[in-house]
This record gives sequence, structure tokens and C-alpha cells, in this order.
Amino acid sequence: MDFASLMSAEISKSKRKSPPSTPTGPTKKYLKKAEIETQRQQAYLDEQAAIQCEREAKLAKKRKLDEEESLRNAERDEKRRRLAEESRVRREVEEAKKEKARRKRLGLPELPDKKEDGEGTPVLEEEDIPEDELLQNLRTLSEPAVLFGETHAQRLHRYRKLTAIVPAQPTQTTGPIPTTLALVPEAEMKVALTVPKDAEGRAFLFRQLASYFTMILTEWSFALSQRPTSVKESHQGKMAYNAMTQSRENMVPLFRKFEQGDLEDGILEPVVEIVHAAQEKRYVDANDGYLRLSIGKAAWPIGVTMVGIHERSAREKLHESDKGAAHIMSDEGTRKWLQSIKRCLSFAQTRWTPEDMMQLMG
Repeated sequence: MDFASLMSAEISKSKRKSPPSTPTGPTKKYLKKAEIETQRQQAYLDEQAAIQCEREAKLAKKRKLDEEESLRNAERDEKRRRLAEESRVRREVEEAKKEKARRKRLGLPELPDKKEDGEGTPVLEEEDIPEDELLQNLRTLSEPAVLFGETHAQRLHRYRKLTAIVPAQPTQTTGPIPTTLALVPEAEMKVALTVPKDAEGRAFLFRQLASYFTMILTEWSFALSQRPTSVKESHQGKMAYNAMTQSRENMVPLFRKFEQGDLEDGILEPVVEIVHAAQEKRYVDANDGYLRLSIGKAAWPIGVTMVGIHERSAREKLHESDKGAAHIMSDEGTRKWLQSIKRCLSFAQTRWTPEDMMQLMG
């Protein structure tokens, strides 16, 4: 057998061993752009779905951990409450024993015994009300007779709380600064230049001052609200609004002094002078009164006041009374409401412009 016949025999043998290939379909050599885009979108959607599944799994795990943590906290709080209740009961029992022993030692009559409800809440017999009467009283007050899980002591406590006499609280105004003072109308806001000496006159003066500053703050807030939106959102507009709100907050201590009538004459007289000048649209004079009130006319201790054994000239003026003292240096609260008064004057001269332009502050 020659070489060619051997090779042909081997080739035929290999062809018999290899299974016939079944083509699944024609293989594309090229892909369209739309097919590529579809494949890309599908891959993106699969990736997003995987991310969403992972996120939901993390959220579920976090929610489970939070629920377990809240459950542990609830159990811990319940245990702490139960221990505190037991400690309170033990302390009350010990105090009752000590008090009983003390009264027995001193020969005093014994206190009425206390009975406890189902939860261990002590109730004095002399303060107790029969159950039927208590339920009838609650129905008379148009209240539910029995609440869910409520004991007799808790029901009695609820009845005592409903029938307790609550002192009437003074009503407050709904202005920029709520106050218990009865505000006067604008026609009665004009203050006199002198401070009255009687209590009734001073009380009416405080009402006038509170009414005047309330009117200024109200007009100031209304003027800022009428600005265009572009002005409100600008830097200067926001600064103007912050100045108004800060002045309103800083004047709260001054209104409390008006309510209590606790404003010394050394401060009240300059404030009356400022308001009187502002109401007459003499803002320069009002500003002068503000300067006298804030920085005063007394000598300021600048530099060395004692050198050697001799005093400096006019040193005694540093220790005079507070008639001309600088009240702006008294404390931080006083400085704030004094500055707020100055801001109110600055707005008032733009809202109520004086006829004499020389009375405008710089």
C-alpha cells in the first residue's frame, strides 16, 4: 500500500469520527448600529436592576436592624421604668415608716392609712371617691367614664385634674412681640415729655411705649413683605429682613420690663424723650436722646486714673451717679434693645417722613 492510500484511509477515518455540524443559523459578520444600541440598553437595564436589588436588600437589612434596636430600646426603657417604680415604692414605704415612728415618738396622731390600687399607686382614704360616684362625676363633666387600661387611682387623678381650679392666665396680644399689656390705639400713643410719678400714670405710659414700638415693628414687617421677590432674595434684602427679626427678638426684654413696670427712671426718662421726639418727627433730636442714653455724658475711664499719691484732675466724675452713665455698657441685653430702638428710629423716618428735611438722621 502506498503513501497516498494510507493518507486517504486516515482522512476518511477522522471524518467518520467527527459528528456532523448542525448549523444553528447564519453567523452575522456585521451588526447594525440599532442592534448594538439595543444590546447596550439591555446591559444597562440589567445593571440597574442588579443595583436596585442590592439597594433593596441593604434597606431591608437596615430596617431589620432598626426594628431590633428599637425593640431593645423599648425593653431597656421598660426595665428602667419598672426599676424606678419599684425604687419609688420602696422609698415611700421607708419614708412612711420613718414618719410613723417619728409621730409615735412625739405623741402625734397617726396619719390615715393609704391604700393602693392594682398598680401600686397609693391613694389617701380621705381623698378617695367611691367608684360609682366617680364615674357619675366624670359623665357629668362630659368626659369618658373609663379609659382603656385605666385604674381607679388614675381615674381619680384624672377627675382631680379636671376639677382643679386653674388660675386665669393673662391674655397676650398677637403682635410682633406678644405682651400682656393692653395696647392703646394710635390716637392715644402720644407720650408726654415728663414721666408721671403715680403708679397708674406709669402703667399707662408703659402701655403707650409698648403700643408705639409694636406699631413700628408691624409697619416694618409689612413694608418688607411688600418688596419684590428679586429684592427679597438679594443679599441686601436678606440683611434688611434679618435686621428686622433681630430687632424684634432683642426688644422682648424691654417689653417684659414694660409689663413688670421694672424700668428705672435713669433709662425710662431718655426712652420717653426719644419716643416723644420721634412721634413729632424730630428724628435728629430723637437720635441725640439715643446717644445720651447709650453712651451718656459721664467721663469715660480712658487711660491711667491714679498715678503716684495724687489723684488726677476731675477723677471724681468717674464715680458719679448713673444720671449720665453709658447704659449701653451695662449688660448685653440692654445693649441689644438700645440698638433695636435705633433701628426702629431709622425705619420710622422713612415711614413717617418729616416735613423739615433737616430732621432726618444721617
